[in-house]
Amino acid sequence: MPPAANAVDEAVCVGPAPALQSYLNIDAIIDAVKKTGARAVHPGYGFLSENAGFVDRLNEEGIIFVGPPASAIRALGDKVESKRIAKQAGLNIIPGFIGEIQDEPHALQVAAEIGYPVMIKASAGGGGKGMRIAWNESELKQEVIMAKAEAMSAFGNDTLLIEKFVEQARHIEFQVVGDHFGHMVYLPERDCSVQRRNQKVIEESPSPFISAEVRAAMGAQAVRLASAVGYNSTGTVEFVVDKHSNFYFLEMNTRLQVEHPVTEAVSGLDLVHLMLAIASNQRLDVTQERAAAINGAAVEARVYAEDPSRNFAPSPGLLKVYHEPEGPGIRVDSGVVEGSEISIYYDPMVAKVVTSGATRNQALARMESALDRFVVRGVTTNMPHVRSCIANPDFKAGHYDTSFIPKYYGGPDGLNPLAFPLTEHQQQDMFAAAVFTHVNRARRYDPKYLAGEDDVARLTLSWRDVHGNKLVPLDVVVRLAGLQMVGREGVAAGALEIQLPSRVAYVYSMRQPPGVVGKQAYNTYLRHMMVDGKPITVQVAKFIPRGVIMQYLGAQRELYIESPAAAALSQHMPAKSKASSHRVVRSPMTGTLVEVLVQHGSEVRLGDDLVVIEAMKMRNAIKADREGFVDEVFAKQGDVVSADQPLLKFW
Repeated sequence: MPPAANAVDEAVCVGPAPALQSYLNIDAIIDAVKKTGARAVHPGYGFLSENAGFVDRLNEEGIIFVGPPASAIRALGDKVESKRIAKQAGLNIIPGFIGEIQDEPHALQVAAEIGYPVMIKASAGGGGKGMRIAWNESELKQEVIMAKAEAMSAFGNDTLLIEKFVEQARHIEFQVVGDHFGHMVYLPERDCSVQRRNQKVIEESPSPFISAEVRAAMGAQAVRLASAVGYNSTGTVEFVVDKHSNFYFLEMNTRLQVEHPVTEAVSGLDLVHLMLAIASNQRLDVTQERAAAINGAAVEARVYAEDPSRNFAPSPGLLKVYHEPEGPGIRVDSGVVEGSEISIYYDPMVAKVVTSGATRNQALARMESALDRFVVRGVTTNMPHVRSCIANPDFKAGHYDTSFIPKYYGGPDGLNPLAFPLTEHQQQDMFAAAVFTHVNRARRYDPKYLAGEDDVARLTLSWRDVHGNKLVPLDVVVRLAGLQMVGREGVAAGALEIQLPSRVAYVYSMRQPPGVVGKQAYNTYLRHMMVDGKPITVQVAKFIPRGVIMQYLGAQRELYIESPAAAALSQHMPAKSKASSHRVVRSPMTGTLVEVLVQHGSEVRLGDDLVVIEAMKMRNAIKADREGFVDEVFAKQGDVVSADQPLLKFW
């Protein structure tokens, strides 16, 4: 893999790719510390960051752990024990069973007493791993098995707990920081309610939902919990908040969070610097008033190598094109460069995009610009989906909760970028941008094309919906635009007047969107242009025969732009047929087959588990979508399979 920007001075291989053999191998980590002569270890976000045994070993070796003491990790890192401590400290506790789930009958009993839906959680977990929702008894039996397996794979501990799942909830968390001298403060909260698979996707600070009074009450409870165990270093106390602003303690992560840059942006405090200072036994010289002060707003979007249209299935592979956005108030944290490989063995997060501004609207506008200009090719990412979420009117208004993604992107095609919503005006903007792109490409090949003031290009634009149905073609007329038609300030040569069926648009290209500073590497996928005086940025997702797949505001459309004669002839062309695969079950992702539950001759019913695939620390059961008998199995346990690879065949 090519070296990443700002690479470390020295790197040590700690073992093979599977986490249990490398990043969860305490002996290997300590050996690396000794080889490099390091005096301290910062554990990052995951793996051993909340492992009290790891801290004990470091202490025995005389190595400083940049984090809380082992006693605090044991007390608060375990979700069961942390609930007991929180209850004793007077925190509001979410209804549930404060104890470990012993087995399936015990889980069924606890769930029946609490009432469905329930949340199953790995006691030692975090980051959405080992976390499942069950809406009934049948789902609970399946999800307990999957949660235990995920928890063991990710954390080496399959202990579970069960609690009530609060519907229409906000997920709001507070960063706390404490030193070795008993001084503890809370910082501005983060609203992490936009989630998929119970894992955060978009976070912002401050929350647009809670009041100043609720904020103070939640912050005070967060400090009370951390102080109860003599906590020092940074940590995060998480709460679930219902629609009436009633809040309940959820858990505490005894580590730095992935989304910590959001807090840094609004507080002006460097959390990693504070962790290092506290680990060096320095006093925390920050008052509660200073720590809680909110300076502007910030939002973070996580870019994952996953395919939302396949229910967020992991999408490992090679980053063939990778261009990060730059500009005021834009921060991108990543550990990859063009040419890096996204592995099947780790979390699918590629980068974090963090934007900040004096107001929430400014921070969101910068996020929109950043995501529009972030180009990744080679792996499928969730970037179009995140961009669509940011553009959603309810999200912009701050009206969302943890059901946001299922609510707005539900249904069989809701997560396909070809189905992401656009208003009629936005779709017309995309059409104008596509026609502008088409005409400019044509003019590069033929300088005489649309070269004179009286020249007119008549085109037909048609597009397919998510189901692949060809819609009624739209007639388009294109000519050069006179300066007086475009704006008082005039434009560079090349402005076009594009006459769409319901509107006439005036379009010209720009090198950069207004207000963007910094080098944005040129690539063939970005188009910056002015449409009717409004700057827009579109991405060419893919050039296709006779057209283009265009992306705007996260939504994609398959557009065909051709002469009227060619468009008329294309209506008579037979549609490309796909080989029938209705009897073949294919892998929805690249990953490792950890279980093959059927064999030749097995009888299966609708919904039965066929195989289990593990990828990027998540387990996914592939279920039968029909009744039948297994005719042939093409793969075996332990095989690494690729997306769309045939796994078995029915008859």
